[in-house]
Amino acid sequence: MTSPQLDYADIQGTILRGYRVDMARHFILSITDPKAAGALIGALIDGTDGMPRITTAARWKVKPECFVNISFTAAGLAALGVTQTQLATFDPAFVRGATAAATASKVGDVGTSDPSQWIGGMSHGSQVHIVLNLWVDENPSVLEKVTTRLRAAFAGCMKELSAHDAQALPDNQVHFGYRDNISQPTVIGAPPRKHPMPDDQPAVATGEFLLGYANASNGIYSVQPTELSTNSSYAAFRILEQDVAGFETFLTEYAAEAKIDREVLAAKVCGRWRNGNPLVLEPDQPGTPLPQSQLNDFTYVSDEPAQDDRLGLKCPIGSHLRRNNPRNEKVNGTDSTHHRIVRRAMPYGPTYDPAHPDSESTPRGLIGYFINASLFNQFEFLTAQWNLVPSFVKSDSMPSDPNAGNAYFNISGQDVFLGVNDPASSSFTLAAPGPKGTNNTVIKGFPRLIFTRGGAYCFLPSITGLRYLARLPVTS
Repeated sequence: MTSPQLDYADIQGTILRGYRVDMARHFILSITDPKAAGALIGALIDGTDGMPRITTAARWKVKPECFVNISFTAAGLAALGVTQTQLATFDPAFVRGATAAATASKVGDVGTSDPSQWIGGMSHGSQVHIVLNLWVDENPSVLEKVTTRLRAAFAGCMKELSAHDAQALPDNQVHFGYRDNISQPTVIGAPPRKHPMPDDQPAVATGEFLLGYANASNGIYSVQPTELSTNSSYAAFRILEQDVAGFETFLTEYAAEAKIDREVLAAKVCGRWRNGNPLVLEPDQPGTPLPQSQLNDFTYVSDEPAQDDRLGLKCPIGSHLRRNNPRNEKVNGTDSTHHRIVRRAMPYGPTYDPAHPDSESTPRGLIGYFINASLFNQFEFLTAQWNLVPSFVKSDSMPSDPNAGNAYFNISGQDVFLGVNDPASSSFTLAAPGPKGTNNTVIKGFPRLIFTRGGAYCFLPSITGLRYLARLPVTS
């Protein structure tokens, strides 16, 4: 596929670049004066009136003191003057919104994760108009200085519903103890990465992440008006609380039940050891952390018997890693290339300390964007079809040993991390050679471990689109 020449200066940076910073603050805003809000958006585009400048994907010569991006909900675009006829051309999931009952049911935001329980004003989806993101390096004084400027500018044009902080953990870990941010898609036309992680997967079409370019199906996502239709993207903004104490209890109880080491079980449900090494490459023990050139360079199906893991004997088919990126294994519908997402998330809350039980009730988890050009075909498909059901895996056996089993029988239940997982029905399969799963070990009865505490379906306009939105309340 031909690589398009992208105008990086027209694309919001977080879509194509990871900022590699230590702290973030996410503002949830409601527009109260559209004309004044347009003026503030204009100041953010150009970095005038004392405002930080919106960060683009263009390479900087001097690293900025902060990185800023902005996204809008469907209600936010409407508040600025985008018409309902125009909004009808947008992604149907985006128009439906994160708090809609149909959305919640589809992505598993039910029970205590129901949008009615969300924090920070996000339960009232019609009032959430803007998600403004501020990232800074390790200096908290910069975070507070820029926050003071922003809050002064919000007065009179936007109501701050809430603000949510995040801070990177040592060694790029998440609260469950795993090394994170290893696997991201290679987007055709994106800026070269400073720290590339080669893999054995095809590069993903530009149009899977930016409107106005060919996607993996050779179609082009577009919207009206045309000013919003090129170099823009969508994102699911999510606050995901992790039950770390519950996860550690899960490992202790179910490792004993399965008669395996608890760190082996931790690796099996994730697909990687906590040091980041993938099970496909290090199936028996964590080993020394592999170099970046190897961490993501693997597949599940191979003509070489020693490298083939189509049955999930090394890395379970139901592991978090395989559910969210099946790579080259056989799945129903299109392959994983059609459903990739870019994740820009950072931990929030203090590090879990098992020596202090009071910390068990302290909120901690991940917060950030899941970015794609189609919420419906990427974020929602991945969540609903791969994380919440096991039936997406096609029948497949090993050519070298057809009696070793079939992939279809070697997966059960939902994703241990992102599934709803009612104890009455939850299950996870540890595969072993044998026909129709006869020798498999299946653990059952565990609870949900990650809960949604907030969210919004967002649109990340191009700089051209932001200039249009900044003028719209004045001209409409």
